[in-house]
Amino acid sequence: MPLEADLARWGEHLTQFAALLGAPPDRHTAPALEAAPGHCLVFAPHPDDECIVGALPLRLKQEAGWRVTNVAVTLGSNPDRRDARWAELQDACSVLGFDCVRVGTDGLSDVRADTAERDPTLWTAHVQALVDVLAQHQPRLVLAPHALDDNPSHRGVCRAVMEALAALRADTVLAHTEFWSTQAHPNTLVQTSLADTARLITALERHTGEIERNPYHLRLPAFLADAVRRGGELLLGAGEAPPDYAFATLYRLVAYRAGQPVAELPRRLLPADRPLSSALLTP
Repeated sequence: MPLEADLARWGEHLTQFAALLGAPPDRHTAPALEAAPGHCLVFAPHPDDECIVGALPLRLKQEAGWRVTNVAVTLGSNPDRRDARWAELQDACSVLGFDCVRVGTDGLSDVRADTAERDPTLWTAHVQALVDVLAQHQPRLVLAPHALDDNPSHRGVCRAVMEALAALRADTVLAHTEFWSTQAHPNTLVQTSLADTARLITALERHTGEIERNPYHLRLPAFLADAVRRGGELLLGAGEAPPDYAFATLYRLVAYRAGQPVAELPRRLLPADRPLSSALLTP
């Protein structure tokens, strides 16, 4: 099915879902393209993570003209599926307008939080591979899972990215993402319009082999809607009314200087009717 038809189909479904939630109609966002747009790297533990946590980079790309590159740290644990997953990932990234690179020929293997202790030589090579990616692209924003995201590869990628930032003595902002487990202290809630939410789900649908096994793309709207419920009170305060968003994604943004975390960014809600810019990276 052509991309436009997929987007229209999901847009219709999401409009009905948003109406059930009592969310108001989308408000128009006028792009404010930057003269010197930044570069965002999404360190994805698996193909499909770029869609699940992609709200912030997607909006930066569309609204401020940022370049976004998805870094496929692994191509999954099944060697027989890696070629297919790489092809699916490239298709999904084309829907989002993201560039896409993989670490090594087939992604890395055994990227887990305890690999450093079990196989120090392999872990050192993994971290160096991520250092090389960071050094090549010099991102102003990096996305990686939070340390307690309850999947072994998600936790491993978090540790590897943080060690790579330290080794490179990088100056950037790290946006911690969540999927398998929520994070305790998010500080940024990024709304997605119905159109952008439809694009994220349409991209996720391109991971055909995975959704045949588990149709989790159908549940992504509920995940994004629940982030509004949680994010409203976590960022605004217990007992406060949540924002009138239908869909949003939670992140924890941390400023890094010389490879070390130096400041949590302030708590912010980023509505879809105000274009994003590099200003959101200011502590």
